[in-house]
Amino acid sequence: MTDPVTRAAALLRDHRDSIDRLDAILVYTLGERFKHTQAVGTLKAEHDLPPSDPAREAQQIARLEDLAEQADLDPEFAKKFLSFIIDEVIRHHKKQQT
Repeated sequence: MTDPVTRAAALLRDHRDSIDRLDAILVYTLGERFKHTQAVGTLKAEHDLPPSDPAREAQQIARLEDLAEQADLDPEFAKKFLSFIIDEVIRHHKKQQT
């Protein structure tokens, strides 16, 4: 039988290993997402479309808030996170149009 401190250390290591795997998934997922948004930016630049689409952005934020609630994640955090990503995408789209 292991002592409580050893058991706690093992649990902590397991949680941290899971966090590390999830962080990697997030980074690779964001990388994949930005590949698609760059393709969208290229299409927008080629067809002289505006770099942002406020209606689409609002729709996506509402969708993400719903998903956050389903995932037991603070919807306000999810909204801030997506807003940050959208701002970065728009910045890239504006650069593609110059």
